Amino acid sequence: MSAAQYVRTPLLSGSDIEAKRQEIATYYNATSDRYESLFETLNDPRAFYQPPIPLRHPLIFYYGHTATFFVNKLILAGLIEQRINPKFESIFAIGVDEMSWDDLNEANYEWPSIGAVKDYRQQVRALINEIIATAPLTLPIDWDNPWWTILMGIEHEQIHIETSSVLIRQQNLDWLQSHSDWQPCQITQQVPTNILVDVPAGNVTLGKAYDDDIYGWDNEYGQHQSDVNAFQASKFLVSNHEFLAFVEDGGYQEDGFWLEQGLKWRNFTKAEHPTFWVQSAQGWQCRLMTELVSMPWDWPVEVNYHEAKAFCNWKAQKTGLVVRLPSEDEWYRMYDYAGITELDSKPANANLHLDHFASSCPVTLFSHGDLNDVIGNVWQWTETPIYPFDGFKVHPFYDDFTMPTYDGRHNLFKGGSWVSCGNETRRSSRYAFRQHFFQHAGFRYVVAQPLPEQTMSQYEDDKMLSEYAEFHYGDSYYGVANFPKTLADIAIKAMADKPAHKALDLGCAVGRASFELAKQFDQVTGIDFSARLINLGVQLAQQGVVRYSIADEGDLRLYRERHLDQLGLDDVKDKVTFLQGDACNLKSIYTGYDLILAANLIDRLYEPRLFLESIHQRLNDGGILMLTSPYTWLEEHTKKQHWIGGFKQDGENVTTLDGLKTILGKHFELMAPPQQVPFVIRETSRKFQHTLSDVTLWVKKA
Repeated sequence: MSAAQYVRTPLLSGSDIEAKRQEIATYYNATSDRYESLFETLNDPRAFYQPPIPLRHPLIFYYGHTATFFVNKLILAGLIEQRINPKFESIFAIGVDEMSWDDLNEANYEWPSIGAVKDYRQQVRALINEIIATAPLTLPIDWDNPWWTILMGIEHEQIHIETSSVLIRQQNLDWLQSHSDWQPCQITQQVPTNILVDVPAGNVTLGKAYDDDIYGWDNEYGQHQSDVNAFQASKFLVSNHEFLAFVEDGGYQEDGFWLEQGLKWRNFTKAEHPTFWVQSAQGWQCRLMTELVSMPWDWPVEVNYHEAKAFCNWKAQKTGLVVRLPSEDEWYRMYDYAGITELDSKPANANLHLDHFASSCPVTLFSHGDLNDVIGNVWQWTETPIYPFDGFKVHPFYDDFTMPTYDGRHNLFKGGSWVSCGNETRRSSRYAFRQHFFQHAGFRYVVAQPLPEQTMSQYEDDKMLSEYAEFHYGDSYYGVANFPKTLADIAIKAMADKPAHKALDLGCAVGRASFELAKQFDQVTGIDFSARLINLGVQLAQQGVVRYSIADEGDLRLYRERHLDQLGLDDVKDKVTFLQGDACNLKSIYTGYDLILAANLIDRLYEPRLFLESIHQRLNDGGILMLTSPYTWLEEHTKKQHWIGGFKQDGENVTTLDGLKTILGKHFELMAPPQQVPFVIRETSRKFQHTLSDVTLWVKKA
């Protein structure tokens, strides 16, 4: 690998501003260089445009995505004001994970050329280097520092070095080529016999302090302590050879070894062996990133959670022992017992950080005390679904990094793989994937007491989400009717005998108005910038129920459960689709609507004029645009130069309605004078916000 292999995550503290600029610039450019070299393994344009697997975008998306992420976050942080390429920053923004709200219909995307994306990446790189060199910088860099987004962008690209390498590994081999920066291990040795190692009981303490001087993702912060009982752990990661016994014993065919979801996955995919194993006339082979090699039996097997769990159940039957995957706490106990320390500037004593190979290596190569590969080589699946530590907070610049994964379906894996870099290599890092997901991931097993049955909280207790859930689906207060339902009723009445085929609910939040509009419209699309919010709407559409807790007083909470059928909305849920998007930078596919509702949105947009000047393109002639807003203009949401009202100009008052008439007048007619609709937001049992929202209806001119 190149010399960039030694570049580690920089400290956020220091006293020399110019030295810190240089340190961050070096880290950024090394990361960008590595990302570019990864995509140089693609030697056929089809490799960029044909999705490696059906549930993910083609690789051209990931090539552009990390640059777009930088631009979008720098705008949020106020480090830049202008976009580089609004079209790219829309199409490359969303669609990374296999989320239920992803729009993965490739017919909706017109991907740009490889050259155009490469040029765009170079433009972004020049911009970021200029920011690093010239933007005001104060140390330390904490959550509230705009520079946090620069570190966020770099660490985000480090993650995508890994996830993209997995997709390349699943791409058509004929479209790939070897690369000097991505040379796999050439070592294969005698297969070891796995043994059990005693790990003594101990206490683990997890969680970063919010003033920690190493960058972290939101799920790493807070506090967690646990007393871990003594257990036994396999000395080695499970090798390809050890897993072969499970395959040859019919493990993939025996239903009893598979949990319910694993059995569904196995039956759907018709899997009979690990996905990176290939049967050929020459016997078993292993698919690496850019080549196929004879099976290295002493390398770790790479599987998803379902396969790892089935193996453990098979081994438990064979041995009569309680064999399972470790919990997250047990993995940390192994880490501490092995005496592992954080990586320094030297090559790691682990197959980690691309310090050694661009592939896995023998499970015997790196020892950590009595165990091998506690870190590195491949990620290690655990039994633990990711959960928030006490004191968890969402970062405002990336509110949906972790929150959508707190669903009981994303299991933590630990230790990092050969390609894990930056934050991924830290003791504090916590990454979780869906159980069917393939990463460079394997496992080790433990013999230990059965874990207590894991019950995920049935109630959403995030403050913002809970307040929105109550606002949309909860009780009415002080005689004020449900606001989203009232707006939908006004909209439906205004439509009269107009066509009602498609409606767009922009800023849909948790979706009540979207469901209400579906009573009248054939198809309703709800779009919100926050995946945290739309996830609640998706949950209602899929499960018909939402549970949440609301503040009573102090630490006391009240619990609520709301059902769509109780609201008369169960019959229309199939007509509603929730998607993530930016109202100021919508994809071109969102068009042809008979109604667009933008509820309490315009005074929360970073540039409302962009939205208002283009919204007519989304509506059919004669269609209706419904705007509601309390006109609460705040510079924390919209810089003052972008307000469309609420200020004096030439000594005269300019109201928001004045601004709306000026901007919309070319394409719309105001249907009636504004009407005020009240709403109440409950904060606690004794604190409520009462607000009036101006509602205006605009018909698009033919």
